Amino acid sequence: MSRMRIALLALLALTMAGCGQKGPVGGALPDDMSLGNPAAKVTVTEYASVGCPICGRWYQEVYPAFKAKYIDTNRIHFVSKEMLVGGGVEVTVAASGFLLARCAGKDKYFAVVDALYKNQEQAFQAPRETLVNIARTVGMNDAQFNACVNDEKAIQALNDRVEKHNKEGVDSTPTFVINDKKLDAGYHSLDELDAAIKAAGG
Repeated sequence: MSRMRIALLALLALTMAGCGQKGPVGGALPDDMSLGNPAAKVTVTEYASVGCPICGRWYQEVYPAFKAKYIDTNRIHFVSKEMLVGGGVEVTVAASGFLLARCAGKDKYFAVVDALYKNQEQAFQAPRETLVNIARTVGMNDAQFNACVNDEKAIQALNDRVEKHNKEGVDSTPTFVINDKKLDAGYHSLDELDAAIKAAGG
């Protein structure tokens, strides 16, 4: 655990900085991960942390039905934006988890995110062991995992993404943006998202 914590120290110091000026939110950028139909009329952007308990609850309770209704049917473009919030083990799990998901590759990114949310409580109790086990499920060995979470360029890139989102005025997770309309930060039921997507023309 110590090597992973040491590798993330610079990242965490930068992450705790305050927010800057607000700018536009939502929409996919080249380094964002996404699912669904990029040409869809409605884009749903989620700013989330895999170390955020509320995000984990939303993922377990709402996401499966949301995915079946909107993503699998190509009715929307779903864009995932990585955030780091809170402190302690939640940030350590989130930062290492996102690094791991990126290392797994675009085709396995969401499989890693899925595993992180489903094993979130376990990850809080035993971060390294849980993350290593998830890495193995996507074909990575222990050496590859260590190299992944100690990659200074990847750590800096993650920090840059989070800092950009903070400057856009997003500092809580989950935060949903439907096209250009930002919803109040926090948990949203499927009914609430249905209404927002319908209002956006979806």
